Amino acid sequence: MLKRIVDRLEEGVISLLLVGMTLLVFYEVILRFVFNTGLGWIQEVTLLTSAWMVLIGASYGIKVGCHIGVDAVVRLIPSGPRRWVSIVATVLALAYCGIFIYGSWIYLSKMYLIGIHLQDVPVPRWIAHSFLLIGFVLLAFRLLQLLWAFILGKASGFRLANEVADALKDVVEDGGVAERREP
Repeated sequence: MLKRIVDRLEEGVISLLLVGMTLLVFYEVILRFVFNTGLGWIQEVTLLTSAWMVLIGASYGIKVGCHIGVDAVVRLIPSGPRRWVSIVATVLALAYCGIFIYGSWIYLSKMYLIGIHLQDVPVPRWIAHSFLLIGFVLLAFRLLQLLWAFILGKASGFRLANEVADALKDVVEDGGVAERREP
């Protein structure tokens, strides 16, 4: 139940952020190049929107297995030990998330106490920068799901994007490699 809610929430928020950022940038481009004017706050909102998308997208990337990684050495390890290496790597990633969650909590608490607003938008800085805490909590949630799959033996390694396999699959589907011509 919680997994389904988080899945839908991630997808919806990422979609809304992408659409919003695209519309804002389009509007700003029209203002600048057609009407020779612009709005200063759009740049700040676009920067924050992209930061929100990066951290929420990192969590979503773990879910769908679209992160790239250097796994040449890991692929040489047999599946049993690979599972334990993956467990250790996941625990270390969770520790990293824990450090960032703790640090972002302190940062956001201080911003809340100070009461600073964004430079161009009348929004408290702690609200705008809460992507740090939310993003790393979501990332930790996905890493915990992955760790649980390793513990249960449902996975033996990270699901990483395999660009070489995808490229080879495309070549096979296209009927082979085109002939190389010498100059």
